[in-house]
Amino acid sequence: MSSYMSAAAPTANKSCDTIDDGYRCSPKTSHFWGQYSLWFSVPSDIDVDPPKHCDVSFASVLSRHGGRDPTMSKTLLYGATLGLIQDTSTAFPDEFAFLKDYKYNLGADLLTDAGRQEMVNSGAHFYRRYKNFLKGKTPFVRASGQARVVESANKWLEGYAQAAHDKTGAIDVSIPEGAGVNNTLSHEICTNFEDGPLSEIGHDAQGLWLAKFVPPIQARVNGKLGTNLSTTEIIYLMDLCPFTTLASPTAQISDFCHLFTEEEWQQYDYYESLGKWYGYGNGNPLGPTQGIGYVSELIARLTEKPAQAVGNINSTLDKNPATFPLHRKAYADFSHDNDMTSILAALGLYNNTKPLSNSTVESTNSTKGYSAAWTVPFAARIYVEKLSCEKAKDEFVRIIVNDRVQSLAFCGGDKYGRCTLSKFVESQSFTRTGGRWDQCFTSS
Repeated sequence: MSSYMSAAAPTANKSCDTIDDGYRCSPKTSHFWGQYSLWFSVPSDIDVDPPKHCDVSFASVLSRHGGRDPTMSKTLLYGATLGLIQDTSTAFPDEFAFLKDYKYNLGADLLTDAGRQEMVNSGAHFYRRYKNFLKGKTPFVRASGQARVVESANKWLEGYAQAAHDKTGAIDVSIPEGAGVNNTLSHEICTNFEDGPLSEIGHDAQGLWLAKFVPPIQARVNGKLGTNLSTTEIIYLMDLCPFTTLASPTAQISDFCHLFTEEEWQQYDYYESLGKWYGYGNGNPLGPTQGIGYVSELIARLTEKPAQAVGNINSTLDKNPATFPLHRKAYADFSHDNDMTSILAALGLYNNTKPLSNSTVESTNSTKGYSAAWTVPFAARIYVEKLSCEKAKDEFVRIIVNDRVQSLAFCGGDKYGRCTLSKFVESQSFTRTGGRWDQCFTSS
């Protein structure tokens, strides 16, 4: 079994987070926290810089919000789990010693200071990458309406402005979230996806893997503490590692992270990947369909033609040039991990990934680059860029997920990860034909 993670971290007043590389402390642990990972630059097989003799002519980012406190329901469960440990444990040896007097004080739902800094860094990252192209342009900014998403967009704008030595811009459109609201940045309205058997597929896949990987951890932890934590409570104890790390203003690795080995973190990361893949991605029959509205908007922006009304598109907004302009060339949208997972699936980026095993860990080599941490960590970002290249009649499209250039094999991607714009649009037939939206409202 892997050794317990070392505390390799910078000095206490120096942040673990950076603009260019993202989160860099204890990467053998911190890059395996699933969607609770802080953003880090993912290794790319293709050079992330545009090829020589190509100029960027369009740049967009779809971003997840920054690191946050747990959701309200989870923060109550985490507090209760720690209370149970303190009330029932008979010993607190070695790395567990800090738990004896630990005071739980995490909030709920909102960004932490470290999460805010992630978004400031993200705005700077986008500006630095595209600064030559962005001269004289202002990105058109939309945010899904939840408080942490709106704040993330504003922090991104702050970082962008700081990098550009300019005044901070404003969000152009905030789209409300809620049942029955058409919002391409927040799934709400596909009834058969939201309710019923399809909404349980991700949990079921996680449950099968949990039953396999958690019991040895459970036996070790309960043996050390002299208590009787359930498998679910072990997961909560693991969740507390990223969340208490995020509670540190400089995102210092938390003591909770030292309770588990590198191998156990890889198993945990895979547990979270299963939840995304089967809950919102290719592994769910209606997962990719939740992303077609956004992909239709992306095609509209790339081609500068009105968006085809498919999926959860808000036609009132998208038919109005004030709320959905087609000629801005630079765009930034802010959303959630689940929605981004569906959008990645709708684009077809992981269509060559085989269904994830729920009985053994599969590496990102085996999954063709798919994991929750590699796709939708806190402050995740999907860049779509259009390139005009010398001696080429057509414009090209590239997609970069957290600094990893996608191969775009489905539209004839070349060694630079480029497809011609026309081939890219042609490849998006799943979106253009409405996905499986017709299955959203049928009774089984």
